[in-house]
Amino acid sequence: MDRRLALVTGASAGIGAAFAKIYASHGYDVALTARRADRLERLAEEISLGHGVETLTFAADLADPDAPGLILDHLAAHGRGVDVLVNNAGYGVPGAFLESGWETHEAFLRVMLTAPTELAYRVLSGMVERRFGRIVNVASLAGLIPGSPGATLYGAVKSYLIKASQSLHLETLDKGVHVSALCPGFTYSEFHDVNDTREQISRSAPPWMWLGADEVAAAGYEAAEANRPICVPGAPNKAIAAGVKLLPDEWALALMASQGPRFRGKL
Repeated sequence: MDRRLALVTGASAGIGAAFAKIYASHGYDVALTARRADRLERLAEEISLGHGVETLTFAADLADPDAPGLILDHLAAHGRGVDVLVNNAGYGVPGAFLESGWETHEAFLRVMLTAPTELAYRVLSGMVERRFGRIVNVASLAGLIPGSPGATLYGAVKSYLIKASQSLHLETLDKGVHVSALCPGFTYSEFHDVNDTREQISRSAPPWMWLGADEVAAAGYEAAEANRPICVPGAPNKAIAAGVKLLPDEWALALMASQGPRFRGKL
């Protein structure tokens, strides 16, 4: 195929769907994967009709250890390699660490940490060989600030994605591959509906703290093209990320202890 291919995980809604549309608008074919096949098919049809590009879909749950390999095997069966990888799939597990069983945390870690790492590993060699590639790891502002009570592993995983992105960015500087970590704050999407925290967050986070999924994805696309290792979209989020760096660790942690329950719920 003459056109390059962008693979987007968690593509059925929100930031993932916005990324798929952006890459299609720039002439990329897109491969969409998420758990909900019906939504993928509707989005694929919308993108194909709207932009005249090829769309491929593959319904998969990244909590399945075999999912990354199955997704890439499906693309290979269609004669396609991955030129752009957007690791967007994600969710949160609300509540204190011991409130959920280990099976819940294990599935979370597979989706949020293991799967994006494996996908990046599997597609990177082809990108280096072709001397072209983009990897966007959708992290979070939560990965740039101290941990807070509740949603215990979320910030930790996002911090991992940021550090891994920085390292890959440096390793591929002269190889034609751009690697960026996108670190949005509160974003209008289905994220808070899925983990049943919509009411809590809506009461706690003022409107000025929110961005649209389209804005966030556009910032991520531009950061990847410019090969910026970290992208924090939105002035309020930039201010928060910068401000936390200036605080002594014990002050920052005390701040999270006092303010975290506003956004995570009482433990």
